[in-house]
Amino acid sequence: MADAEWTLRAKNLLKAELKRRGVSYRELAEKLTAMGIPESERNIANKISRGGFTAAFMLQCLQAIGVDTLRL
Repeated sequence: MADAEWTLRAKNLLKAELKRRGVSYRELAEKLTAMGIPESERNIANKISRGGFTAAFMLQCLQAIGVDTLRL
C-alpha cells in the first residue's frame, strides 16, 4: 500500500471509532483537555480531515473515547 492509502486508513479508523461511540470533535477536544492534552475542536477537525496526525495523537484520541480494542 502507498503512504496515502495508509493515511486514509488511519483517518477512517479514527473517524469510525468516534462515530461508533457517538463522540463529536468538540467532545473529543474536551476529553483530551481533561487528560492534559489541550486540543481545540477546530484543530482536531483539521488533523483528522487531513489524516496527517501522529500515532501518538491517534492513541490519545482512542484512549480519550474509551477504545480498548481495535479490529484492523
